[in-house]
Amino acid sequence: MGVALLPPGSSADTLTVAAAADLRQAFGEMSKAFAQKTGSKVVFTFGSSGLMAKQIEQGAPYDLFAAANEKFIDDLIAKKAVRRDSKVMYAKGQIALWTRRDSPLKLHKIQDLVSSRVERISIANPEHAPYGQAAQQAMQKTGVWDTVKPKLVYAENVAQALQHAKSGNVDVAIVAVSLCLGSGGRYVAIPGELHKPIVQAMGITSLSKRPVLAAQFQKYVMSKPGRVILRRYGFMIPGERVSR
Repeated sequence: MGVALLPPGSSADTLTVAAAADLRQAFGEMSKAFAQKTGSKVVFTFGSSGLMAKQIEQGAPYDLFAAANEKFIDDLIAKKAVRRDSKVMYAKGQIALWTRRDSPLKLHKIQDLVSSRVERISIANPEHAPYGQAAQQAMQKTGVWDTVKPKLVYAENVAQALQHAKSGNVDVAIVAVSLCLGSGGRYVAIPGELHKPIVQAMGITSLSKRPVLAAQFQKYVMSKPGRVILRRYGFMIPGERVSR
């Protein structure tokens, strides 16, 4: 999962983007607007930032990488797999507790996960997924990690963690707020001070054959219409104050 080569029929008018799983809804909407504006198609592969970073390092044919943590972009810049001057910090992510609407559980805070009624919890694998790392940090900071750890079910990425909960295979998932919106479930945001900031960055790959088009998409993401879409899906914009 998370691996995709250039699809048949790809051309100079098709941009290939490796994007963090939390961006599925926001970038899906954004790509439609971008296509109308430029006439160019955007093809996404959504998955774990850590796994896609390894693919890009190994020469995967993406034009642009939108990671869920700027560290992955910085590391790829150091390895000359992403162009140094193309790094853009585009969003700050948030995490939340998600349960099905028909779940008998009524969770209000992360400490509620220690309840015996909560038997299985899904998070993205902290070894390669920034949202999984944030979930682990929040549980450690609130002192529930040791109690909750045996209940954890690790997903490849945050979208898969949500799917585990949607299907009923787990009781609750800790996922990106951006995926909670319109998901049909209930969610409670986890305070940002419980984990390191999820600062998300993107950059153009060194092997990109469409760097101009990639830069245009970056510019659209950071434009007023692009930021409106990001905010709509629960992202914060780096450097901007939260409106009251």
